[in-house]
Amino acid sequence: MIPTWLHVLAIVALVVGALSALYILIDTRRDPQHMAIMNVVWPITGLYAGPLAVWAYRKWGKLAAHSRAMPAMEADEPMPSKTETPHYASVGKGAAHCGAGCTLGDICAEWLAFLIPAIAVWFGWQSLFSEKIFAVWILDYILAFGFGIVFQYFAIKPMNEDMSPGQGIVAALKADTLSLTSWQVGMYGFMAIAHFWIFGSLIGVKLEVDSVEFWFMMQIAMLCGFLTAYPVNIWLIDKGIKEAM
Repeated sequence: MIPTWLHVLAIVALVVGALSALYILIDTRRDPQHMAIMNVVWPITGLYAGPLAVWAYRKWGKLAAHSRAMPAMEADEPMPSKTETPHYASVGKGAAHCGAGCTLGDICAEWLAFLIPAIAVWFGWQSLFSEKIFAVWILDYILAFGFGIVFQYFAIKPMNEDMSPGQGIVAALKADTLSLTSWQVGMYGFMAIAHFWIFGSLIGVKLEVDSVEFWFMMQIAMLCGFLTAYPVNIWLIDKGIKEAM
């Protein structure tokens, strides 16, 4: 049986995440980001990072608002987001941008496999894997990769109008493949601990997708994904493979 304190904590964490995402969503409606895709990235980040995402958004995300960027561009000056964002925060924004695609992909994959179990069978459950979680992870990666590349494309292409769609896709693949893979590694690692040890061994119950505890664990898993993707984004940005945000 799941402890009451853990159940309550999970509910609180999810509500705080939802409220954080809603706050950012409303604010980006009122004061949109100059890079349109970030109007999606920031609220998604709020879902798992909660108040941390709100703090980062207000401190560095607002610097990239269209209302701040346009006056600088019209005056032929660097945008505030380029001059006032420290390197470590720029790397964090890059990792969170990648993580938004991963988060969206993981949410879709987990619910698809839960609602239509045959999908997990298609990816090897009961044939290659005795545990459903491993088959679902394959679908997780595919959808996370797809969303991640789309997010990256819409970060790169609008800022490079002379770039063809094909060149934009190639640039997105170069910028995001390692980043999103490292993110998924962190996510998988923590979810394995949660599934097999915390719930499977210590608590003795199955961690199900339709439980608040599962999504609380996913919130923590996404933070772990951020941690594993952060050093990869440092390398990608420092090497010029990925543009600083």
